[in-house]
Formats: sequence, C-alpha cells, structure tokens
Amino acid sequence: MVPGWTRLGRYGAARRFPPTKRLFDLFLLLATAPFWISILALVAVLVRLRLGSPVLFRQDRPGLLGRIFRMTKFRSMTDERDPSGNLLPDAVRLVPFGRRLRSTSLDEFPELLCVLQGEMSLVGPRPLLPRYLTRYTPEQARRHDLPPGLTGWAQINGRNALSWEEKFRLDVWYTENASIGLDLWILLQTVGKVLRRDGISAAGEATMQEFMGATDSSPETAVRSTDYTDCTDSQRGRESSSSGR
Repeated sequence: MVPGWTRLGRYGAARRFPPTKRLFDLFLLLATAPFWISILALVAVLVRLRLGSPVLFRQDRPGLLGRIFRMTKFRSMTDERDPSGNLLPDAVRLVPFGRRLRSTSLDEFPELLCVLQGEMSLVGPRPLLPRYLTRYTPEQARRHDLPPGLTGWAQINGRNALSWEEKFRLDVWYTENASIGLDLWILLQTVGKVLRRDGISAAGEATMQEFMGATDSSPETAVRSTDYTDCTDSQRGRESSSSGR
C-alpha cells in the first residue's frame, strides 16, 4: 500500500482486484493459451535474431493503488549510445523491426505473464512510470483504483494520439464504469485497432512525450512527492527514455 493513497484513490486501502475481473482474465488466458504461448515463442526468436540479447526488458511500473511491480515486454529498441555513454533518442534507437513490433502490439505480449501473476489485468489503464505518481492530480490518480491492463478504454479511443489529459480522463471513466461486458467490448475493439494500426504514436514523435504533470501545480491539485516511497524508475532495462509506453 502506497503511503497517502487514501487521499488519492476513491476506495483507499479497501480497494482490491475485483474477483469477477480476475476470474474473467484467467478464463480467457487459459482458453487461449496455445495461441498466445506460440506467439510469445515466435516473437522471442525474431527479437533475438533482429535485436540480439536481451530479448526482454523489465521495468518497474505502478499498479493497483500505485503499488510497484515489475513489468516485462519484448525489447523493441537498440541500446545505441553516444560517445558519453548516454542512450540515443528513442527515434534513433527504434529501428523498423521495433516499429513493427509496436504497431502490432506484439511487444506487449509478455505482459500476459503479469496478468497470470495478478499484477495486471487484460483491460485497465496502462501502467506508466513510477515518477508520474507524484505528478497526478487527485482526480488523475484515480486511474490506479483498478489494476493496470494490456489495453484499455483510452487505447481504443485514440491511444498515443491523445494528450495525457485526455488519456487520464478516459482512464478514470473506465474505473467508474468497469464491467465484464465493457472489458469484452474493449478487447474486441482492440483487435480492430491493432489491425488498422490506429494511434500508434503522437504526431511527429516516435514515442509519447513524457508527462510532466498538471498545469496547475498547487497543493490542492497536485500530489505531494512525500506521499510515496519506492517510486524511482528502475535503472535496468530502461528501453524508452521518456514516456514509459
């Protein structure tokens, strides 16, 4: 439980992973296991051949009530660095093969393992970077009232083409209206979005720009940094240097 979360989430410490949502996730995962396990194996081989090792990258992300968990994705960028040892910009390191992985969302498939472990759900607000926790307004922080998901309401309504404020508004709407029927609808719509490759990135950007916080940073609308512990980004496996896609 993240200290101070009762001032952020509508449900406070009493909020837990909804049992029916968890059962729905497990049912779909088990029913489709031969399909997604085969894809995981195939993509792992392709990433190893095209980008080398490591095949996966892991990064700390905030989940339900802001609790930090370790998220796993397929690597989609190179580790190219400048003479000073700093990572090159995302647009340089995101090679054509990596772009195809992202546009088809195949890089997200290892997150199914996080769903199996109960750290994520199939549908929910996307898990972002831990440093964003201190930049949310109390209203935006409500996106953590439910577990994060592989896809979500914001993803089928614009994805990375949306502004951060629009995304968070859609995330909060989902936490207020979540149901099994809505989750099923979002999953079906996600398939269509992926096939059409809608909203893969923001205009003119290789990845989404970093969220720097609400325009009004007054104490009444911004979450104090002292409300959190263990919220620094992992220094290992930091594939994207900005947005935390």
